Amino acid sequence: MELFLFLGSLFVFLAFGIPISIVLVLCSIVLMWHSGMWDAMIIPSTMLDGANNYPLMAIPFFVFAGEIMAAGGLSQRVVQLAQLMIGHVRGGLGYAAIIASVIFAGLMGSSVGEAAALGGLLLPMMRQVGYKPGRAGAVIASGAILGPIIPPSTNFILLGATVSGLSITKLFMIGLFPGIFIGLALMVIWYIIVRVDGYNETLSFTREEKIRIIRDATPAFMMPVLLLGGIRFGVFTPTEGGAFAAVYAIAVCMLYYRELSFRGLLRVSASAARTTAVVMLIVATASAVGWFITVAQIPTQMTQLFAPLIDSPVLLLLSINLFLFLIGMVMDLTPNVLIFAPVFYPLIQQAGIDPYFFGLIFILNLGIGVITPPVGTVLYVVCGIGNIKIGALIRNLLPFLLVEIFLLLLLTLCPEISLTPLRWLM
Repeated sequence: MELFLFLGSLFVFLAFGIPISIVLVLCSIVLMWHSGMWDAMIIPSTMLDGANNYPLMAIPFFVFAGEIMAAGGLSQRVVQLAQLMIGHVRGGLGYAAIIASVIFAGLMGSSVGEAAALGGLLLPMMRQVGYKPGRAGAVIASGAILGPIIPPSTNFILLGATVSGLSITKLFMIGLFPGIFIGLALMVIWYIIVRVDGYNETLSFTREEKIRIIRDATPAFMMPVLLLGGIRFGVFTPTEGGAFAAVYAIAVCMLYYRELSFRGLLRVSASAARTTAVVMLIVATASAVGWFITVAQIPTQMTQLFAPLIDSPVLLLLSINLFLFLIGMVMDLTPNVLIFAPVFYPLIQQAGIDPYFFGLIFILNLGIGVITPPVGTVLYVVCGIGNIKIGALIRNLLPFLLVEIFLLLLLTLCPEISLTPLRWLM
């Protein structure tokens, strides 16, 4: 009863277009009314406790670092490096967009930020060489799902902070190889599209330009290397790594590139503060509804609902994947992580499923949701930046989306694809 009451109220409030943070508070009130626990202090106190979490301190640092890199010229250097690497091939701009998506994922950890930065840089160039607007937007949008799984991912930080006992370092590492694997699969799809659409454009650079691009892009490329190396070898924790990323970005953009002034840094700080405030408000309100979910024994009800599948881990994972895919179509990634991770993790522990493998599947599935209509946030970001009609974008995105869903199923059915590289790294 409580499970359907929660899901019903959630979807009803979302249908009215109410902001998700307010929706979560309203759902908390509904569950509080149903349980008869009328206490005005429960919701604010649980919100405060939920936001007061040490691992979550990494989020403002990584958000700040991403904003600095987008404003300080680092993004442009990454795109130029990707163009240098593969621009000489037919359809080189599309390949460069995918490679840049992989690199950006290791810099920003955010699908929306990645789509906005790459879209602003590459979509005008793609139009200039004759790419269909919908096709160009589809390449940018499809690569944006790499942001949530390639470290450093703010969504893995949220998952590690939400589910006790999970190491954020291991969550970071398990996403690295599958993210690269997905990037390669997207390049195969683009190889086919280039030949179907007949794109022939190539990019060429002089020797001096190559030297300049490599020199300028090296500090940008080294940031994820230093960050992951520092976290993996225990030089700093993921939270300390976020602080390192922010300081490194400031040093590179202000002292090396000299494209970010002090006044610009203040503007970036304000923008990062607004983004962080939105995320942390969702974290706080999700903590409140999570408390009532636990009191109402909704995880137990979910366990009972999926109990017939516990003895068959594959069927259980497929069923959870279907549920997450449907919920990801109507609600954004962050609240889904905060609400449903505590609900499903007790279930997969009973089934004996590796928690880090499930974390990867969980985030990847919800990451696909950000490019799936009707609510896919990345779709609207790309449409707004590129002045692309949503229908044209969705039609051209379909081949990429189908491949990403196929890879999700492949990773679900073959856990060793992700677990074996994790053992190498750890």
